[in-house]
This record gives sequence, C-alpha cells and structure tokens, in this order.
Amino acid sequence: MTDAPNRTESRAFEADVSRLLHIMVHAVYSDKDVFLRELISNAADACEKLRYEAIAEPALLGDDGKLRILVGINAENRRLTIEDNGIGMSRDDMVEALGTIARSGTRAFMERVEAAQAKEGAQLIGQFGVGFYSAFMVADRVDVLSRRAGSDEAWLWSSDGKGEFSVAPAALEDAPPRGTRVVLHLAEAAKTYAERHTLERIIKAQSGHVPVPISLLSKPGEEPAQIADGAALWTRPKAEISKEEYTDFYRSIAGQYDEPAETIHFRAEGRHEYAALAFVPGSRPFDLFDVDRAGRMKLYVKRVFITDEAELLPRYLRFVRGIVDSADLPLNVSREMIQDSPLLAAVRKGVTNRILADLVKLADSDAARFAAIWENFGTVIKEGLYEDYERRDQLLGLARFKTTTSAGGWRGLKDYLGALKENQTAIYVLAGDDLARLEASPQLEGFRARGIEVLLLSDPVDSFWVAGTPEFEGKPLKSVTQGAADLALIPLLDKDEKPAATDSGITDFVAFVKLTLGDAVADVRASDRLTESAVCLVAPENGPDRQFERLLAAAGRLDASAKPILEINPRHALVVALAGAADESFKADAAHLLLDEARILDGERPADARAFSQRLAKVLSKGLQG
Repeated sequence: MTDAPNRTESRAFEADVSRLLHIMVHAVYSDKDVFLRELISNAADACEKLRYEAIAEPALLGDDGKLRILVGINAENRRLTIEDNGIGMSRDDMVEALGTIARSGTRAFMERVEAAQAKEGAQLIGQFGVGFYSAFMVADRVDVLSRRAGSDEAWLWSSDGKGEFSVAPAALEDAPPRGTRVVLHLAEAAKTYAERHTLERIIKAQSGHVPVPISLLSKPGEEPAQIADGAALWTRPKAEISKEEYTDFYRSIAGQYDEPAETIHFRAEGRHEYAALAFVPGSRPFDLFDVDRAGRMKLYVKRVFITDEAELLPRYLRFVRGIVDSADLPLNVSREMIQDSPLLAAVRKGVTNRILADLVKLADSDAARFAAIWENFGTVIKEGLYEDYERRDQLLGLARFKTTTSAGGWRGLKDYLGALKENQTAIYVLAGDDLARLEASPQLEGFRARGIEVLLLSDPVDSFWVAGTPEFEGKPLKSVTQGAADLALIPLLDKDEKPAATDSGITDFVAFVKLTLGDAVADVRASDRLTESAVCLVAPENGPDRQFERLLAAAGRLDASAKPILEINPRHALVVALAGAADESFKADAAHLLLDEARILDGERPADARAFSQRLAKVLSKGLQG
C-alpha cells in the first residue's frame, strides 16, 4: 500500500475509544472469535447501505452489481483480510466511524466492564459485541483501505490500538475499486486465525446467515471458495431452520452474544405482505434505558435494507431485536417519509400484535421461561400500560407483579382475581421506590391480617399507569395509601381477634389530635387498616396517591401537595394510653410526634427537625420522671 506523506494526518482516538481499546487489548477473553463476526457484520452493513443508495443512484454499482464479502488469508505473514464491495468510506467517514463512539450503549458497556471484576468483564465483551475495535483483541496493527462508491479517492486508516491512528490518501491501484478492505496483522498468539479450517468453522457458525455471500481465499492467487450463500434466513420456512441457526443470526443482528429467550418468526400474507423475524434477548441490552428509547428493529423492502430507525415497534418493546421485510413498500421510499407511511403503520400494528400474542402464549404455556423475560424487561413493558391505551387490557393480562403473598415470585392479575377474599371488591396496590420498604409498610397491616393480597409496585412507571388504569376485568385498582380502606366487611384470619369498637375516650383523642395538628393534615381518623403500628399517613380519596404525588413533585409537575390524612390505630397500647392521659400539653406534643412518626414510616423526614427533637426530649423526660 502506498500513501502520500504530505497529506498523512495522525490523530488521537477520542477518550471513549481509548478506554475501549485498552479493554480490548488487555481483556483475558477465551472466545476471541467474536471479532470475525463483528467485522463481517460491518462488511454486510456496508453492502446493504450500497444496495439502498443504488436504488436512487444506480451508477454507484457500475459494472459490479453483485455484492460480496471476501475473507483472505496470508498465513506466512500472519495477515487476515476482510474485504467488501459495499458503500466504502471517505476520509471523513473513516475519522467518524473509526475514531469515535456514537452509541451510548457502548459507553455503558465500558463503564460496567471497568466496574466489574476481570472475569465478569471478559464475559461481558462476548455478550455485548464490540464492533470494529474487537479486531485489536487479535491484531498488533489494523489497516483499513477504503474507497467510497462513486469517488475517485481512496484512503488508508492505520493504528496499532495504542491511542492514535493515522489517515492518509492511498493509491487507487492499491485500493479496492469500491468498498473497504480491513487488514489485520495478527499477533503471534492469534496466528490460528490465518488457518483455513479455523476461519471456515467460525464464519459458518457465526455469520452464515448475513444477507451477503461470503467467500474464503486460502492463499494469494487461488480461486475463492464460497462458504455462505447470502440467503436471507427470514425467507426460509421455519421448519428448515435449526435453533443454532436462529441463535447465530440473532447474535449477528443484535450485537449480543447471549441466547435469545424467545424467537418469533412469521410471514403475513393478504392485504399486507411481509416477513418478520424477532428475538427477545436472553439478557438486558446495555442501551435498554437510553433516554431516546429507540428501537433496534431493521426494516428491509424486498430484502433491501432500508433503515434501523423506522420505529417498527412501540417503545415499550424496544428490547426486541430483529428484522421486518416488506413486499409492499416501494424501494425508493425515503427515510424521512417512511414514518408517515400508512403501509408501515399497518405493518407496525401487525408485528406488535403478533409479538404480544406470542408472549401471552408463552406466559400461559411456560411460566418459568416467561418469568425470566419479565425479570429482564417487565419494567419496560409496563411503560405500555401508560402509553398504549389500545392494548392496555392485553398488557395487563401479560403483566406480572411481586405481591404480599407471592413469596418473591411473580403473580398475574388473573391469579390475583382467582384469590379474592370474601367481600373484596378491589385490586389493592402499593407503590413506592423500594420493594423492601413496601413490604414493611404499616398500611399493609390490616390487609395482611385479612389475607388480602396487595400488589407491590416499585418501578417509577407504576404510579403513572395505575393512575390511568381504572379497572381490570371489572375490579377497580385501589391504592392502599389513598382514601378509606373499607376493610370492615372482610373477615380477619384470626377468628378470635375482633375489631375493637372505638370508645368515647379514643374518639375524643382523635378529635383532639385533629384540632392540635390543624392545617398540617387534611383529617385525622381512626383506622381499620392498622393492626401493629400506631399511625400511618394516607392520601385523600381524590387526587394522586402518596407515591405518585412524590414523583410529580420531584418532576416539578405539582403546584401544591395535598395535605395527608393521619390514621390512628384505636387498639394500639400507646394510643390507648395517650387517650387516657390528663396532661393537655403532653398530649399536644404527642400528637405532633405521632404525625412525625407517620412521616418517618412513610419514608419522609419530620416537617421541622428541631421541633421534633425538642418534643421528643420533653416526652422522654416526662416518662423518666414517672
């Protein structure tokens, strides 16, 4: 290869790339084969991009219309070459694509690897896939020679992976007529990747289903041998495809190295004709919680790659990976106009419905497998309960929850309805930000005493969808921290325990507390939801529950907080003692302390820490004085 030294430019990698390269070079990772899959995947993408651009500009293909990938070996010099005749790269393309990291998911990957122990970090490399930079796991130096389709310039990118790279013009006679040639100068320890049988095994196992033919050139001057025909896997009948083939395709298209938890492959015919091959990953993708919540499904039209930004699924299914290949959309549809296409809207609806239907079937037929999927993606799927009104009932049937009776497992709403207690008229929920805190909540005491199951909702989205979901199969959803509990008609599990009638002393004390607290609370009342704790706070019947109010306030979307209701347990020994106390000043301090105790139990701070401390000191002093 030749270059023009007067135009050679050396540049430092961006900080994120330098960190990633350090991980690549120093990672102790047994399955380094992943680098070949990543480079072949990049080559296939370049071919697909050319196929798309050639629709509008056929001259880009010239006389070479057959797209292909060639893997070449030079064992004597420990050199491995991956070449494609795809779209190619200009100088600016090289600097952008090979010198920076665009996807935040890669940053998340690096942060997790750096925080993990060496062993886990090595495993994560294989699970995530690391694109072009994985070449430095096996190469001492990498050269990239590329010529963009339609250009009369070729460029050489070169780096040893130690912090810098160079970009220089290349002589046209050294460059491919079109496309990119990646040359890996293999390290001594990686020389087996210059052996034919090793490469053929890896390519067939990991990249045999990319939609571009792959040939292998064993020695310079020999005739290449085709080892993958480029037939799109999704066009074949399901009965002819093995589980291993599905897994290999999933890994190549998803950029992950785990096993798919579920594979959904179907062809729609009739009014709209398309094929879809979708995978539910076996582990969480690193970009699952990116703020843009973008999907990763790829759109093809008649096997021509169009875009991976078509939003083929609602955002609450963004973890699904795969492709949709339409036979109806025009090949020259612009990426800007595609979102407004009524045909694509119909495809989006059909694919979404099919994926949800298959998940419902899985939930009914294999609870354990579905539980693993829900463990990974339930938080995201529940976003649909808030966003997708049309499918809310279906999603509610699919949803799984931790509950007060599930012993750490998952429960569906149909299971919940099948276990309703006598006279129970609602589905009870408790929302918060920590499952352990929810389980210890005093508001649950009266429900546990009656064996009433309560859904424990610890995801931030839970408060939003509950607020907009009035009922499920005729039963309203009701927060246990809002309004009256209405438990009097549901019998206690302990038949000997009877709800104590509120005598006049307790009634007078409740009225005293209400008068003493004044505007600090909306009301004070005797509670039938408390059995062990003395007090708790609940929200008024109308308006948001306690957790939803906190979320709205934190987001700056609440003009004024509703005053809480203080509930007092009339059977609690402390309350009974206070009701019988004669010292009005002592009782007034106790009333404020009861309110602060309820705030603390609810995960809040006392409204006035100094006043709380002073009152507590007074009450303790009086108690010590006898």
